Amino acid sequence: MTLTSPSGSTVAEAEAFLDAHPEIEAFDIVLHDANGIGRGKIIRRHELLGMFKSGRHLPISILGLDICGEDVHETGLIWDEGDGDRRAWPLPGTLRPIHASNPPRGEVLMCVYNLDGTPMSSDPRHALQRQVEALAAEGLHPAGAFELEFFLLANERGPDGKMVPARDVLDGRRNSKTDVYSVDQLHGMLPLFNDVYADAAKAGIKAETLISEFAPGQYELTLHYREDVMQAADDLLRLKRMVRYHARQHGVTACFMAKPNEDYAGSGMHFHVSMLDDAGKNVFIEDVEGQYNPTILHALGGLRATMGESMLVFAPHANSWRRFASNSYAPVSPTWGVNNRSVALRIPAGDIRARRIEHRPAGVDSQPYLVAASVLAGIRHGLAHKMDPGPETTGNGYTDASDAPPIPVDWRSAIEAAKTSAFLKAALGEDMHRTFCAIKAAEYARVMRTVSEVDFDLYLHTV
Repeated sequence: MTLTSPSGSTVAEAEAFLDAHPEIEAFDIVLHDANGIGRGKIIRRHELLGMFKSGRHLPISILGLDICGEDVHETGLIWDEGDGDRRAWPLPGTLRPIHASNPPRGEVLMCVYNLDGTPMSSDPRHALQRQVEALAAEGLHPAGAFELEFFLLANERGPDGKMVPARDVLDGRRNSKTDVYSVDQLHGMLPLFNDVYADAAKAGIKAETLISEFAPGQYELTLHYREDVMQAADDLLRLKRMVRYHARQHGVTACFMAKPNEDYAGSGMHFHVSMLDDAGKNVFIEDVEGQYNPTILHALGGLRATMGESMLVFAPHANSWRRFASNSYAPVSPTWGVNNRSVALRIPAGDIRARRIEHRPAGVDSQPYLVAASVLAGIRHGLAHKMDPGPETTGNGYTDASDAPPIPVDWRSAIEAAKTSAFLKAALGEDMHRTFCAIKAAEYARVMRTVSEVDFDLYLHTV
């Protein structure tokens, strides 16, 4: 049976791909859940056309899983629905060859719809699409890019139980120094990164600058700025999977935890965003350089005002909250500033034509669709209410938070703030909000009932 794809995908796209790639025999079909985890199936070549014609049935429970892939009944997506099927459809333009492997493989991103073709509103991608469409109705179109920070670690932990930076894949040299921005440091991992760049090019992803970051074994890959913010989020999720795959191929572990080592900086997922009008003009650009226009200031005001209610999206896991510390390059309050990396909301230096906001709170462990949806909703809130961002932070933002709106200080507080937030419910949509908060509450309960090595270390012989 051939149906009309609500995602806009066409059978012609699949036919053209198969004609162009006779060598590809298998495809990863991938959708991303509330934690950003890729879930789906591996299908064979002969199944691809049928999927493009009729979609692919998947259980609704796939969107109600926790970080361990276990059902969270409080989402209402498990037995309340009889774990019935919904239909996943391919996303146009995402059918690509991936992985320089033998045999070659393909990948296509999917999105979930109800059986009548309406969006299944607990799919995180639909939450972002809602915000993109709301802005379009207001004559605005978000553009942006994410930065990907991560660690490359040895597969085995050290004698003290801590993670150890991976040896260089080029020659096995040990890597134990921070060496921030060291070019020579990058050379030892070039075989791995060359594979990542080649894979990204096959998938149509423009991976750009590579940086040795502010911790031993930490790296950053930047992505090309997209005029389609949805594509920017797709790029980030696909690039994470590529890095993880090629790290395994080279015998090391790619780590996307926000804070794998308490002694060093954590890993962020900074989101750069600007707004274009219907004519394609960046509305954040000021007439006189340095005299910022009301549009970007109101956007900053909205982001500051809504940051506290959105922190669960930006820091969704227990480990996420270890990243926030003074003098750590992770913001601790909703400050804003110009050319200042100690603030949460930064206007970067550079060409005025590229004027944008760098949103810095999110960790690399966060879900980019939900991060972007929350940020865009915050910008819309600021523009609608003409919100004043308050005075710019100059100098050390870690000591300048006196007038900043309050934000949660830990995971539990963030969960409670998110649950009761009318703003976040509107930003994500009621179903996605319920699903996300239920999953986080279940994960919190899992962590809190787990007796850790820290418990034994602190209390075994002392209480």
